[in-house]
Amino acid sequence: MNRFDGNSSREAKIRYLDGDFQIVLAGSYVTCAMTGKPIPVDELRYWSVARQEPYTDAAASLDAERRAGALPSQEH
Repeated sequence: MNRFDGNSSREAKIRYLDGDFQIVLAGSYVTCAMTGKPIPVDELRYWSVARQEPYTDAAASLDAERRAGALPSQEH
């Protein structure tokens, strides 16, 4: 069975805090603000408190910081 199947396959609503998060509405996943990919709640490690957004990984979190203007753009 896929972890997104069944009764718990809805998206969770989460309040992102410093170093922790609070589940407001139970669900099995949240959606990455940068990639649109589902992130299982038990694997959620990256988020923005200021923007209240979850991210799949550190790279997506860094891209979000750049998009928000919090970090300089990466020069090529």
